[in-house]
Amino acid sequence: MKYLEEFSDPDLAKKLVDQIHAATTRKWAMMEVCGGQTHSIIRHGIDQLLPESVEMIHGPGCPVCVTPLEMIDRALAIAARPGVIFCSFGDMLRVPGSSQDLFSVKSAGGDVRVVYSPLDALKLARENPDREVVFFGIGFETTAPANAMTVYQAKQLGVRNFSLLVSHVLVPPAIAAIMESPACRVQAFLAAGHVCSVMGTAEYPPLAQKYKVPIVVTGFEPLDILEGVRRTVLQLESGRHEMENAYPRAVRDEGNAPAMKMLADVFEVTDRTWRGIGEIPRSGWRLSEKYREFDAEQRFDVTGIHTAESSLCRSGEVLQGLIKPHLCEAFGKECTPRNPLGATMVSSEGACAAYYTHRRLELVDAK
Repeated sequence: MKYLEEFSDPDLAKKLVDQIHAATTRKWAMMEVCGGQTHSIIRHGIDQLLPESVEMIHGPGCPVCVTPLEMIDRALAIAARPGVIFCSFGDMLRVPGSSQDLFSVKSAGGDVRVVYSPLDALKLARENPDREVVFFGIGFETTAPANAMTVYQAKQLGVRNFSLLVSHVLVPPAIAAIMESPACRVQAFLAAGHVCSVMGTAEYPPLAQKYKVPIVVTGFEPLDILEGVRRTVLQLESGRHEMENAYPRAVRDEGNAPAMKMLADVFEVTDRTWRGIGEIPRSGWRLSEKYREFDAEQRFDVTGIHTAESSLCRSGEVLQGLIKPHLCEAFGKECTPRNPLGATMVSSEGACAAYYTHRRLELVDAK
């Protein structure tokens, strides 16, 4: 299978691992930004192949995990309203809000539907003109273009019973926020390749220079990850702090021009709150004035929401790279995929889910 088997070749992987060991002379801590990279690292045991002095810190790059609690509660309130068809990708249905999740709303009679594309939600709106159809638009620069295009089409087609509950976030401001945290111990980043396939790489060189950290754009297969680590270690050992593109088969420096044009038309940058982290200035998108009529937050007056996180859940520290998932006292006990306390245990890109799926037996036994 092209781009799977050849990027999992064990002989090439061993060569890269050997080169990383040979190049490493001291301790380094690097953060992989994307949850997809975290799952690849844990699933393939890549972190266990690296020198003990190279630590992988798991970043906040899971779109489901960073969607703020107040936005989850707002989605629950809208989904419970009569006359509403609430559409979402499947991961979001089990993410706990303050008191329940979207599955609970569905079991109580709410019309909550899993869709595979925002265009499916728009189709539902056209088929049900007497209902309000809301799509939960979450994620990074990767999912935002499709959501932007759907709103654009809704406007072009005159579909007035469709709206978007927007919770999009941006990666570069999060990198800046991590580096400015007093608790930060990240010395380099593996940047998410799919984000850069949309937005290009132009935002990263200034960050690398300002914070003096290598930023290596990296893919998701085992050899992609190892090559990203190798390049990062070489930079750290030589005292360089540059942006490198180690994923050229998917990422062009200029990004995807049509997608960026669509984003600029439909969205505008705004401050966003990240679950477990807090507000990061200019770290998200909202619908621009031209498309504000499709904003579910404005269409549905949902006020008076009081949020309450679980007192046992430490997913905020996991998302900031301050602790590994198994160091949370509730991991594998009070918190499991069947009974999650936080989004990091639910999402297919969540760090806690990665450790539970691939490491829980050895980690729980080691506690």
